[in-house]
Amino acid sequence: MAEKFDAIIVGAGQAGPPLAGRLTEAGQTVAVIERKLVGGTCVNSGCIPTKTLVASAYAAHLARRGAEYGIGTGDISVEMPAVKARKDKIVVGDREGLESWLTGMKGATFIRGHARFEGPHTIRVDDRVLEADRIFLNVGGRAVAPDMPGLSDIEYMTNVGILELDKVPEHLVVIGGSYIALEFAQMYRRFGAGVTVIEKGPRLTSREDEDVSATIKEILEAEGIDVVVDASDIRFTKRDNGFEVTPREGVNPIAGTHLLMAVGRQPNTDDLGLEAAGVETDRRGYIVVDDQLRTNVEHIWAMGDCNGRGAFTHTSYNDFEIVAANLLDDDPRRVSDRVTTYALYIDPPLGRAGMTVDEVRKSGRKALVGKRPMTRVGRAVEKGETQGFMKVVVDAETELILGAAIFGVGGDEVIHSILDIMTAKRPYTAISRTMHIHPTVSELVPTMLQDLKPLE
Repeated sequence: MAEKFDAIIVGAGQAGPPLAGRLTEAGQTVAVIERKLVGGTCVNSGCIPTKTLVASAYAAHLARRGAEYGIGTGDISVEMPAVKARKDKIVVGDREGLESWLTGMKGATFIRGHARFEGPHTIRVDDRVLEADRIFLNVGGRAVAPDMPGLSDIEYMTNVGILELDKVPEHLVVIGGSYIALEFAQMYRRFGAGVTVIEKGPRLTSREDEDVSATIKEILEAEGIDVVVDASDIRFTKRDNGFEVTPREGVNPIAGTHLLMAVGRQPNTDDLGLEAAGVETDRRGYIVVDDQLRTNVEHIWAMGDCNGRGAFTHTSYNDFEIVAANLLDDDPRRVSDRVTTYALYIDPPLGRAGMTVDEVRKSGRKALVGKRPMTRVGRAVEKGETQGFMKVVVDAETELILGAAIFGVGGDEVIHSILDIMTAKRPYTAISRTMHIHPTVSELVPTMLQDLKPLE
């Protein structure tokens, strides 16, 4: 006989648990189903562990540069077991805290197991059958490794497996030239590994403007990372002490000891039994949702990475806020109201909001652009971290900011001053004459906005 609930939440990532909290506060009974680890990608194999490792890598990098600041540091060594232990402690602490909150939530029933639809309102978890008036999917995504010649013959890691390394690889080869790939590449180079990045396209981070991609490449190469682009025919050959990878025909093979595949992700929707509920997915497997995150089935919603509306912790949490506001607060919120924003956490970081300059140019609208190098930022000079630049693009007619890139020390924080203005739909003149604190990175934003030029 089926157990009845007001709501079922499948997946305990970044959207599921807070939604359970809101629903139970409203007096509803909720079943939360999680087949593996509470916290989803962010807590277990994404933001929390990777940024913890990035912090350790930055500490090693800064220690090696001690002499530049007049500080004697002696020989620097990276104790990878200790680095991993620090990461594990932080991850476990976050996960246990979230799981404790969830399991102790009044009105919520936490069920561990694999959920599959048996009908529009019915879900089976092993030998339990659950029914609910409303169902919310927060099932996330996972790394995908395409079928490249020879790949099946060798061992490789994804973003999950590489987190378990307790020694520094002799030579780490990274396939992929986007955010996950580059963060791990720089991180392990700073830990002491030889690193080669291989990207099939003509440049790294293809969704960014070319000047951003070029600067990323310069930063990585300056730290001793080999970058190979235009890898149009990647092939692997197993060797006794590792493997060799040939990027394209006519290029000498590259020997490696460890391989990270970071070429994309796919949603965890292929084993949910969505067809039994009549839930529609697109050709890539993402659940199709409307502007309020409802699927084509009236009582089923999809939040987080599985809906294709964003692949970040902040988009997932914002999905929860949108669903809760519409259901519980009589507050009509929409996905289309949010401004696209994210960060790339190499060092220095890239903070992004809105459109790229290239996207604005292709749209054909009249625009203004401003750009300043980080060498003009007093704070960056004082810290000895002057790599990068900041750039903004503005609609010439409405004076609304269309997009920005803050690429440099503090860029992931500074971008929010521009993001807030964009969300408020205020013209750039609202902050172009604002007096900012000196010495900060943010103080150059008004200066940049006072010197806009037509986009050519």
